[in-house]
Amino acid sequence: VQLAESGGGWVQTGGSLRLSCAASGSTFEHFAMGWFRQAPGKEREFLASVSWNGANEYIANSVIGRFTISRDTNMMYLQMNSLKPEDTAVYYCVADRDFCAGYGCRPADFGSWGQGTQVTVSS
Repeated sequence: VQLAESGGGWVQTGGSLRLSCAASGSTFEHFAMGWFRQAPGKEREFLASVSWNGANEYIANSVIGRFTISRDTNMMYLQMNSLKPEDTAVYYCVADRDFCAGYGCRPADFGSWGQGTQVTVSS
């Protein structure tokens, strides 16, 4: 599965952005997908995931109530509202055959990664 993120950019505190992830490949329809982010000097943080059919979703406690995940055909989205400076990071789209949800999901649990898109939130 090949993944490509878009939609990152600069926004002021309290603003919104919607990240998109375009997936391609012969079997991506059966892949679970998700989002990580990595802020400067910090480890990659698991944010959200959605199962292959959209029936199951997970949002990390750190962003619940502000971020939502969705998918449609060959696209996945991360709607980010009420953005804060601490949301500044590179955001990565990920995919894997197995659906991972919860605090214990690690980067190694996802076999496919996009190149990342920068999100900068100014105070």
